[in-house]
Amino acid sequence: MTNLEILKRLYKDYTKKFLYKIILAVFFSILVAGSTSATAWLLDPAIEKIFLNKDQTLIFVIPILIIIAFSTKGISLYMAKVLMINVAEEVKKKIQIDMLLSFISADTELIENKHSGKYISNLNFDVNQITGMLSNSFLNFFKDGLTLIGLLTVMFLQNWKLSLIAIIMIPIASITAKKLGKRMGKVTTEAQERSGDLNKYLIDLFKNHKIIKIFQREDYESLRSEKFVNDLKEKSIKIATVFIRATPIMEILTGIMIATLIFYSGKLIMNEQLSINNFFSFLAAMMLAYQPVKSLATINVGIGQGLSAGKRIIPIIDTKNRINSNENLKKLEIKEGTIIFRNVNFNYFSNANNEVLKDINIDISGNKMTALVGHSGSGKSTLLNLIPRIYDPISGKLMIDGQNINEVKLSSLRNEISIVDQNTTLFDDSVFNNIKYAKPNSSKDEIYKAAELAMCSDFINNLENKFETIIGENGIKLSGGEKQRLSIARAFLKNSKIILLDEATSSLDSKTEEKIQKALDLLIKNKTTLVIAHRISTILNSDKIYVMDKGQVVDSGKHEKLLIDSEIYKNFYNRQVKNS
Repeated sequence: MTNLEILKRLYKDYTKKFLYKIILAVFFSILVAGSTSATAWLLDPAIEKIFLNKDQTLIFVIPILIIIAFSTKGISLYMAKVLMINVAEEVKKKIQIDMLLSFISADTELIENKHSGKYISNLNFDVNQITGMLSNSFLNFFKDGLTLIGLLTVMFLQNWKLSLIAIIMIPIASITAKKLGKRMGKVTTEAQERSGDLNKYLIDLFKNHKIIKIFQREDYESLRSEKFVNDLKEKSIKIATVFIRATPIMEILTGIMIATLIFYSGKLIMNEQLSINNFFSFLAAMMLAYQPVKSLATINVGIGQGLSAGKRIIPIIDTKNRINSNENLKKLEIKEGTIIFRNVNFNYFSNANNEVLKDINIDISGNKMTALVGHSGSGKSTLLNLIPRIYDPISGKLMIDGQNINEVKLSSLRNEISIVDQNTTLFDDSVFNNIKYAKPNSSKDEIYKAAELAMCSDFINNLENKFETIIGENGIKLSGGEKQRLSIARAFLKNSKIILLDEATSSLDSKTEEKIQKALDLLIKNKTTLVIAHRISTILNSDKIYVMDKGQVVDSGKHEKLLIDSEIYKNFYNRQVKNS
């Protein structure tokens, strides 16, 4: 997107609704400009009438007018800044909400392809750059631009020859601003990358804190943390350095201008072509013009930062999901719950050359349990994730009771599916709310019953606040088995017709597994169940077993048949027997 397109987009989607506040801020900016110019202009009559002519009539009037001018400037500047701060924060809120909604609704593959630390940096660092552009750069553009026009008017009224000399600094400042703006855009992008790297590291640090302790890598991580922080510091210094580069240029230029003006105006005064009161009024206007010229010289830098951030944020907000929600299509209707894969192929878009699933043709009987067996990386979990359309195949069909799942409303499909994953995901919330997450409108009795069926009641009652206990980030206060059982409780509460079990008992010890297996038997009764087998006991209860290898189904049948016909299955079974 071009800079103009980004500005148009930000105006249309975010600032247009606050246009009345912006116009009001511009009105107060006009008052700031007028009062600043009036202050410089008042020096002319003040010097002439009071100091030169010793006119007693204006000795009170002019000081009062100066007080009014400064008061007007102060109050107007305050009001303009408050208005633009409000606009900027409202825009910040709206952009962050849009980004969060984009994250929430995004395809899982998209989220998985970028570290969460980078997204956090986009949400905070980049949005703050846009906020700064609105609250500072745009306000300064109006305020300082109008002030400069007013002061230039005063200067030309006093002496047009001196004014022509003074305005030489404006084009020089503009050239400086243009060069700094380009440099700032590049440096800001680099700083955003370093901010994202630091966020990535911070998240990894918290997730892997126990591993750091066990492998005694504290010194190594200390050095790494120092590097990430130092890299961000270096980029922040670059930003600040680039931002203030205009200062020495403006100071030198102003010094030359003042020296030249004093020399030239001295000649004019000596030749009686310029009065002393005109000179001081002109000099005051020029000195007051220094600040807006300096500010305007750095506005391009702030706008460059905001536009650079916009180029990273808007594509995130505009992300189009490949998995269509099909809101206008019919709902899925399940009777038996038979699931059929026909010629299904799949690969990740991020690695299009690596086919993960190849020509999958399987039939999963309704109201029965089907198992998937295979080595790690054979494609079992990916196949499972195609059923609730976490991913979509690149070709082939997946049907439930004869209905193509790509041709029904997505919400109706997922409403009929529960998944119990080996990697249980929990929220930093109460036990009660973590179970309730599966069915928000459920009653307390339903939640308590689901916990009981999932064999959770014993450990929940031993917690400090029972169901109201806050379990920490991803359930850190619970054991692996306890977290798994909460996940199973969710499945009980949702009570869907299709159950997907991805090694659901892998985190459980044998004693707990025995209890939970009874609960799972109750959960999957008269339901279509597809299980990725971890324990041999699960396989034996399956109606049919599919053996997978390198993304393909290589064998299928019942346990006895596969022991004879499938070398992969036989090896899997022998390892289970040996380890039992």
